[in-house]
Amino acid sequence: MPAPQQAAFTYRAMIRADLPAAHRLSAQLNWPHRLEDWALLHRLCKGFAACEGERLIGTAFACPQGAFATIGLVVVSPDYQGQGVGRRLMELALEACKPATAILNASAAGAPLYLSQGFIEFGTLEQRQGPAQCMALEPLAADEHCRSLNAEDQARQLALANAGSGLDRSAIFAHLHDTIEHTAGIECGGQLQAFALLRRAGKGHCIGPVIAQNPRQARHLIATLLSRIPGQFVRIDVPHNSGLCEWLTRAGLGPVDRVSQMALGTPPQSTEGVHQYALLSQAMG
Repeated sequence: MPAPQQAAFTYRAMIRADLPAAHRLSAQLNWPHRLEDWALLHRLCKGFAACEGERLIGTAFACPQGAFATIGLVVVSPDYQGQGVGRRLMELALEACKPATAILNASAAGAPLYLSQGFIEFGTLEQRQGPAQCMALEPLAADEHCRSLNAEDQARQLALANAGSGLDRSAIFAHLHDTIEHTAGIECGGQLQAFALLRRAGKGHCIGPVIAQNPRQARHLIATLLSRIPGQFVRIDVPHNSGLCEWLTRAGLGPVDRVSQMALGTPPQSTEGVHQYALLSQAMG
């Protein structure tokens, strides 16, 4: 069957009624997103839909986060790829990002499009997943201790998330708390210094973000959360240079994919002595 002509395509803001069709589209591509994952992005981000008639054939999201905005879930039906749909969705998402600097995580297939639009690569992420295994907890420093987070930690948790990612997480964290299953934080001198979240997402669970001062803290936090869900499927997205990859392999979380971190300008930088050792998600950074 000949491919449809681009003139037949329409582009508009995504609405809630589009979510079931968007979920089916991602499932068609074997992406793990649940309908609830799509709904969370729709609440937090500016979504765009490409349609042929009444049929949803593509999506894209732009998520403003202060001086930066993440772009994610740029999805085009296999029946319509190569027809300029992805490029037009990216143009709409980029316009929605302004005046913020756009950042995204690009697959090998998507990278040429983003490079042609002026993006530069600034890092590599590894998607790791598998059944959660109980790992020995790496000892903390003498003045550190690990505990669960509580409502009184939310302001400090947000400050750490902002410093570790270089993004303004205020809007996202306001909606995120209802999705969290377990938490772990490291306190030192009466102040929270590092934390990690375990959330329900995709095929099972997701660990992220992980914000810590060093890989030792990050490993302790991740092991603490893995112990809460022994044998259950979990995913974590970590920078290749995080210092966690070999340890994650020993923890049974092997690499399944690698993507390029890209920015349309200067990428975000961590501050205040903390770093983001695992993403919240590839769509939200």
